[in-house]
Amino acid sequence: MSSRMDNKSYLVPMNGNGVHSKNSVNSKTLNGSGVNGKVVHGNGIHHVSVNGTLYPAKAKSRRQRWSVKPSEMANNTLNPIRAIVDGMKLTPNPDKPMIALSIGDPTVFGNLPTDDSVLQAMKDAIDSQKYNGYAPSVGYLKSRQAVANFYSCTEAPLEAEDVILTSGCSQAIDLAISVLCNPGDNILVPCPGFSLYKTLAVSMGIEVKLYNLLPEKSWEVDLQHLESLIDERTSCMIVTNPSNPCGSVFSKEHLQKILKVASKHCLPILADEIYSDMVFPGVDSPSVATLSSDVPILSCGGLAKRWLVPGWRMGWILIHDRNNVFGTEIRRGLVKLSQRILGACSIVQGALESILNNTPQSFYQETISFLKSNSELCFNELSIVPGLTPLMPSGAMYLMVGIDMDHFPDFKNDVDFTEKLVTEQSVFCLPASAFEYPNYFRVVVTVPEELMIEACSRITEFCQRHYRPRSSDSNDLDQ
Repeated sequence: MSSRMDNKSYLVPMNGNGVHSKNSVNSKTLNGSGVNGKVVHGNGIHHVSVNGTLYPAKAKSRRQRWSVKPSEMANNTLNPIRAIVDGMKLTPNPDKPMIALSIGDPTVFGNLPTDDSVLQAMKDAIDSQKYNGYAPSVGYLKSRQAVANFYSCTEAPLEAEDVILTSGCSQAIDLAISVLCNPGDNILVPCPGFSLYKTLAVSMGIEVKLYNLLPEKSWEVDLQHLESLIDERTSCMIVTNPSNPCGSVFSKEHLQKILKVASKHCLPILADEIYSDMVFPGVDSPSVATLSSDVPILSCGGLAKRWLVPGWRMGWILIHDRNNVFGTEIRRGLVKLSQRILGACSIVQGALESILNNTPQSFYQETISFLKSNSELCFNELSIVPGLTPLMPSGAMYLMVGIDMDHFPDFKNDVDFTEKLVTEQSVFCLPASAFEYPNYFRVVVTVPEELMIEACSRITEFCQRHYRPRSSDSNDLDQ
């Protein structure tokens, strides 16, 4: 081998597949001039020939000192619940055990276990040794088909290709927003509503427009307000049904009115249906896709709530296209986004078909019966407390309670009210300012019945201590 450097240099371009392809060329013919083994291309990039291979010359660093900063996306990511709760001074009364009515996790108190058939499905999936490797980014075909079969109906038929499995419903919402929206777009979000929508959207440079829900109408959408927010940059409408934090359930007629607005403005719907079918007896809860003839819908759901396994992180997107509005592009976009992180746990995917097909109806019915009973208990107890206005839910796991702050001058707002409730009574309810809806608090109704009774008793004692009649009320009494 010659000790002299080869008088030829090699360009190493990258083709579209990321594969190197060497082309032998003379350094004097490289879109520039070869001088002493150095080449300047027409694009102004310097290259140096070393042992016959052409490398880009190292650019001189302009940094004079360390400066590593978080990205704009990181800086723009904020969870409203965490922002409020972390700022609260939560010091429980040491003489009273803490009762947390704030956490939307049905497993916290251990009184709502999942069904034995669900556990057995997981054990079988593990023992089979078939699900220890990577699954396809969109999920196993067999598992996707199982979800499609479970939710498919005449009004909204589904096939495996219409299902994408995700790491919980949260990732499903993330993918849905990501595929429908660009920075500078805006989305319509219910108020009060689940805080994650804003957390995800704002981090992506997407504006959030809040449309009002009406407590006096069982939290129905203020349709006039909703429509007034739509402009040319509105990319989707989020509909949460049943609702977190309200526990409300939209009727078929109301869903049709929402669809009418979406149809008029050619606006796709992101349907958060994680509490699908978790409705109290006698309440009708159709999926919005079953009512849509022309509005395309991405429905997000999962195992977390109905099957009482939020930690298993199994969610899905159901693609309900209408008149080929989504076409292949939205589907392809969802597949691409799913490839960023391989989402749903492979073992849970392996158990999914059995979970969906073999969970007995009695399990669902017992869960719903308990949630309704606890909701009625809480509603009845707090309805007679001066200054509070609870709203009876129709599903999900939550109950909203209004606070007439004029009657509680000791407190500045709902955050202050709930903070002092912890200090004095060791009961923690989430202030609804976390849902951008001040002067309410949310109660999670999954706690054991005896704890719900005790919590309501403490809330009553707290309110009786701090309640003050309005000055006008005193004048009325004097007259």
